[in-house]
Amino acid sequence: MGFFDRFKEQKDEFDPLKDLELSKLKVGYFLDYDLKTWEVTAYNRYDFGEGYFSDEWELTSGREKWYLERYEDDEVEWALCKKIPIGMIEGDVRNHIIENEDPPNELQCKGKIYYLDETGSAYLQEGGAGERKGFIFWDFIDEEDENFLTIEQWDETEFEAALGHYVEEFQFSNILPGTKE
Repeated sequence: MGFFDRFKEQKDEFDPLKDLELSKLKVGYFLDYDLKTWEVTAYNRYDFGEGYFSDEWELTSGREKWYLERYEDDEVEWALCKKIPIGMIEGDVRNHIIENEDPPNELQCKGKIYYLDETGSAYLQEGGAGERKGFIFWDFIDEEDENFLTIEQWDETEFEAALGHYVEEFQFSNILPGTKE
């Protein structure tokens, strides 16, 4: 083995300066946000069609679970949300969607009003690959365009809801690989 061959073999090794970025999180990594340490416990990829994708990492700290999403529109954007029971949304949203195929254009949750912003369909790939699961979504934003409410319909009567807010990459720090790495 020549002297320079040693460097070629090390290409696949972990590089802490390049691999510890928010967009390169992996299951088992740790990071700090809002004075807490979070573990990345799952990863999913969403396909919205026409080359539009988003990445989602499940973050767990104790019994708390949040979802960090990265997507690109004109620029990279980050959002953090938490799943909520659909019943937390005022009114009978589930039945409204079943009867009308869409929710109302305005929803209220936790005293805040959210306005319909975007709707569409997408596919979820758990772990970022494999079987694609289709769903319909409705995204609502508040008046300040800082907080959002999302409703997803997975089949005729199965719904999920999430409340969240937009975040900046600099708000996350101390990204470290886990022992599973």
